[in-house]
Amino acid sequence: MKRIIVETGLGKGIEEYGNMGDISMLQVAVDRLRFLLPDARIEVLTDSAENLLRFCPAAVPLDNRGRTLWFSNAVLPESLRKLTPQWGINLLVQLKRMIRSQYPDRLKAMLVKRCERRNRQKDAESVATFTNALDEASLVFICGAGGFYDGCRSWNHDILDLVEAALERKRPVAMFGQGFGPISDPDVLKRASKILPQVELITLRGGRNSHELLRKIGVSESKMETTGDEALELAYASRSSECGRALGINIRFLASAWTDEKDVQIIRPILHEFARRHNVPLIPLPIAIHLGTRDDLAIRELLAGFDEESDGGRSLDSPDKVIKQVGGCRVIVTGAYHAAVFALGQGVPVVALAKSEYFCMKMLGLQDQFGAACQTVLLNEPDWPLTLKAALDNAWLNAEDMRQTMQAVTAGQIELSRKSYGRIKGLLAGAGEATAV
Repeated sequence: MKRIIVETGLGKGIEEYGNMGDISMLQVAVDRLRFLLPDARIEVLTDSAENLLRFCPAAVPLDNRGRTLWFSNAVLPESLRKLTPQWGINLLVQLKRMIRSQYPDRLKAMLVKRCERRNRQKDAESVATFTNALDEASLVFICGAGGFYDGCRSWNHDILDLVEAALERKRPVAMFGQGFGPISDPDVLKRASKILPQVELITLRGGRNSHELLRKIGVSESKMETTGDEALELAYASRSSECGRALGINIRFLASAWTDEKDVQIIRPILHEFARRHNVPLIPLPIAIHLGTRDDLAIRELLAGFDEESDGGRSLDSPDKVIKQVGGCRVIVTGAYHAAVFALGQGVPVVALAKSEYFCMKMLGLQDQFGAACQTVLLNEPDWPLTLKAALDNAWLNAEDMRQTMQAVTAGQIELSRKSYGRIKGLLAGAGEATAV
């Protein structure tokens, strides 16, 4: 039986299943892998088996604890770390990476025995389970995410650790639905330049400069392809031929977005005036609802003085619920990337809000794919409030005319993305032949 290990873009711990966009990409990926390889065991790395099975019942949970213990670079107790110079710690970390690479069986035995001596039987079992899965994997699959940028340094190294370990075992690696950049971190770039050119296939969901960044770190053109976002498939399945009548709203408060209270104070009256002029409701469209990012609370700030009873969309705790809410909108204005994806996939025009370089790249990438149906308002440019007002009026006026075109563009991207998944069978066949030789 083929074993596919899937690493998600969901993060870890209590935040793992709090982003509806990343969940939607995982759902599509698991469904496509199951369709392509019906007899394969699709094992998804997760901290919460219960939540994984809620969203992806066809997946098999693979406990993240084993992976975390295996790749841990902790080399000294805290008391000694304070007395050790940084160059010494760096040297010990490199030594541990070398042992993990060249003597994995010895390291595994050592970790298992250490856990058992400390009466941590579950940890010992999770280390053994993870390393066995990695040794036997037919494919390591990195699911769609926008994590390769300077704000996710830890996640970048976690992914590179996993990819490197798979490559050392001569297991094929594919990365689908990825967003890259901006990255300036020299350590991440150095490791990525060593590891990512060896990956069999990298598909990009979009985003300006992603191709350029991959070329810069040495990935060949033949190994990368822009296919659009996997979540478009879920949105497209809910499409309608008729426009909704609401204005959907989202605002993203996050360090990587740079959006602040001053921006909200300007955006709020623009949205309220627009809704009252057209006599339509403002509908919350939260994407991230977890400890680090609470779209629902930010949306409630936008609704203050217009709809004091709204929970900001707190109850929309699945991609399907958010997508259905989007379907009732004629236009949406959003600072969250996947709210835009859920809208464009159904044929709903988008006014995208972006301020940081990271969000500008993501939103402008969607604009490149969908043209006038996705207007990006850059909140760091002069006169952006006037641009926002004009973009809302333009999207509202032309929503019906653009609907079929957007749906056709989406259908094309879905077909392209499915074809890229079809290449996975070839990767597995090639890996099997190499193993046989």
